[in-house]
Amino acid sequence: MDLFVVLALLGSICCAHSSTISCSNTQVWGPALDENAYLPVRYLFIQAYNKKNNKITKDLGDKAFQLTVHDEKAGRVRAWVTVLNLHNGTYIGRFRLYDHAGQLVINIKHAGNHVANSPYHLKGNAVYGEDCVCPLNRKKWLKALQCPTSYQQIETDLKSHQVIDLSTFAKRMIERFTPHHSICHYAVVNNEVYRQCHGDITDFKIFMDAPLLSITRKVSLPDFEFFINLGWPLEKSQEDPLPIISWCGSDSTYDIILPTYDITNSVLEMLGRVSLDVFSVQANTGPKWEKKVEKGFFRGRDSRQERLDLAAMSVKHPELINASITNYFFFKKDEKKFGKSVKPISFFDFFKYKYQLNIDGTVAAYRFPYLLVADSLVFKQNSEYYEHFYKDLVPWKHYIPVKRNLSDLMYQIKWAKKNDKKARKIQRAGTEFARKYLQPADIFCYHVALFVEYAKRQNGTVKVLDTMVKVAQPETNCRCRKLKKLTKEEL
Repeated sequence: MDLFVVLALLGSICCAHSSTISCSNTQVWGPALDENAYLPVRYLFIQAYNKKNNKITKDLGDKAFQLTVHDEKAGRVRAWVTVLNLHNGTYIGRFRLYDHAGQLVINIKHAGNHVANSPYHLKGNAVYGEDCVCPLNRKKWLKALQCPTSYQQIETDLKSHQVIDLSTFAKRMIERFTPHHSICHYAVVNNEVYRQCHGDITDFKIFMDAPLLSITRKVSLPDFEFFINLGWPLEKSQEDPLPIISWCGSDSTYDIILPTYDITNSVLEMLGRVSLDVFSVQANTGPKWEKKVEKGFFRGRDSRQERLDLAAMSVKHPELINASITNYFFFKKDEKKFGKSVKPISFFDFFKYKYQLNIDGTVAAYRFPYLLVADSLVFKQNSEYYEHFYKDLVPWKHYIPVKRNLSDLMYQIKWAKKNDKKARKIQRAGTEFARKYLQPADIFCYHVALFVEYAKRQNGTVKVLDTMVKVAQPETNCRCRKLKKLTKEEL
């Protein structure tokens, strides 16, 4: 037997017996394995299996799997690579590429041996880094990310806007909403972004600039114009609503909804300036269910009366609720009634508690997605405000509903304590929903779907006004790979 065969057998034996993980049976999947799944951070999932092809559900430690990437020709690439341990035999591998435009190889190993079909050679289109301005054919991009063909929320929001007349579009928007509100007028022409803002406080334009620039680097969009509302839900006219876009909706307004700037920014800045995202939470869910503290938990500022009411309930019933205000701005501080204000804690520390209390702030509480993806049970206050995914959730299936005035909160917490198996089932359903439908790909898919449907309804010529400024892409050393010209059938 030659030396090569001996070494191969030794590697196989090592892999089969190390931590009971089978290299061949372990499964790997996710958008990172498709070169056309162009996102700020590419990610994949690893599920450990043993040699009997049984799924491993115990914690295998943080170093069970190693993820590396390299260029097919050049070798080393600039990338930030991490593997998150979900403590149940499942791992999330993710990487952010810098100035890369080439064919990529993804290596996933256990104990020095490749698992599943690793190494993965992405040999189709070039795999681009986040700053590369190399938009892909939209059909290929949508297919690679497995984007849904439609969204009920988008259909509902656009139902009143079958035709958007561009000849009067901007004039009507400005007359109705300014100067008392801050809005920005965007035009996307030839996949380049232009903007003009109106109003006194327009700093939040950065939260629209950033996703537009990132998306136009990745996928070809149709020419279109739109206005983004930089504040709370705005359009109150049911008879003659204007198609203004907002990050949050309400039952008393008629804005068109995008995913919030918070969750969108967490996608854009993942493995960058933001540490809280839907993946990092999954790796930091605290103690196991049976070891979590059986209390309702809340931390937040005083941006709504019900938050103060909750803090007062916590003072009276500390055996059931641990709720404190971290900062007073809207209301007068009263430590005797509401308890002492406390310093903010790490969001990951929330999940030491079994019950998470989602209470509105000035509008919807944008923490809701992050609460859902962990493994604590969410109690959600009934609210007129909603995000893009709320209407896909079902009370008592995905979360426990609580009256707007919180009058039944104590009862609901006691119910959960007495019905732990039912509570656990609700928690698991909510977590499964969030982990499936609130991934980074879903956030980008929703943006593109709305932009495309919005553009279809526009009647007239999209124009770049003289008063608009170009929102420039960042400088990059990346060079796009030349692709063959698409046939009519491929477009």
